[in-house]
Amino acid sequence: MRVTFGRWLALCSLAMSLGIATASAQDAGKLPVRVVVVTTFELGQDTGDTPGEFQAWVERLPLPQTLSFPLGNRPLRYNAEKQVLGIVTGEGSLRAAASIMALGLDERFDLSKAYWLVPAIAGIDPTYASVGSAAWAEWIIDRDLNFEIDAREIPPDWSTGHIPLGRSRPFQPPTPELDRPNGVNGYHLNPGLVEWAYQLTRNVHLDDTPALRRIRAGYARYPNALKPPFVLKGDEVSASDWWLGERMNTLAQRWMAYWSGGQGRAVTTAMEDCGILTSLAALSRAHRVRLDRILVLRTGSDYTVPASGQSVAQLLASEAAEDASLSAFMPALEAAYRVGSPIVNELAANWARYAEQTPAAK
Repeated sequence: MRVTFGRWLALCSLAMSLGIATASAQDAGKLPVRVVVVTTFELGQDTGDTPGEFQAWVERLPLPQTLSFPLGNRPLRYNAEKQVLGIVTGEGSLRAAASIMALGLDERFDLSKAYWLVPAIAGIDPTYASVGSAAWAEWIIDRDLNFEIDAREIPPDWSTGHIPLGRSRPFQPPTPELDRPNGVNGYHLNPGLVEWAYQLTRNVHLDDTPALRRIRAGYARYPNALKPPFVLKGDEVSASDWWLGERMNTLAQRWMAYWSGGQGRAVTTAMEDCGILTSLAALSRAHRVRLDRILVLRTGSDYTVPASGQSVAQLLASEAAEDASLSAFMPALEAAYRVGSPIVNELAANWARYAEQTPAAK
């Protein structure tokens, strides 16, 4: 059958419009997500008992709807009005990476424009801040990927037994690229978005408590550690081992400086964030998520070094026992929600402004 050019063009236009309509119908079947709140653990139920990182978000944001998530560690939670999704990844970088990849590939959700917030607790360096404080990170540096020599066998002129892959001495120049064929040693988050989040929350009030004051009293040699909890910008060294002590703390500070080119400050230490970011980076290459829309907020539940008159072993014993009188665990949980929730609510409530344009500090 002969078809004139005009009719052919009309048929092509019709076919294209039908294709667009079909794609739109498919997209309409997905749950829209404006913000994903990524927590790493919960102690019991999502509500009504001793809380972990997730409970405040479920009860107070709130996240009323429960969604099955068989590939993850526990069900997801969702707020349909705000279009906010909540996940508990599980502790450690391996579970975190697996959970985020499973979520990113879940066809129930449209995550293409979503912002990601990781509000979680961490160890905190008393050089920079006090327990109960909240730090927005721009640099997330991995400390697991390295050569390591036992401390009893390192050469006497070395400061550490941790050596970057591809180098033969500690902190040997030039610094390798963060992302290279034999591994990834960290991520640099969108600095404009991080600054925007910090400016929006820098004056959020964080409660001081008698327990926090008792903990701080042992850190008189650190002026910032004596301050009541506050909001700051501070970066994270991410590692699967929960390290403690002055020497390990100095290593973290130097490791951050080495990999960030002197731009980062090692304020917090945690386990999951390089795993989370590795999955998000892969998902961004498939255009499923936006890598420039990630925020990491870590809050200090414990100091990374002992108090005056305390040994590293004693600090470890106190943290392992989770003695509430010696722990900033509950204030850190509260700080994560109190500082993180204004960001979630701002993005969700003003989606027309932020859906296409990622915010940055003016």
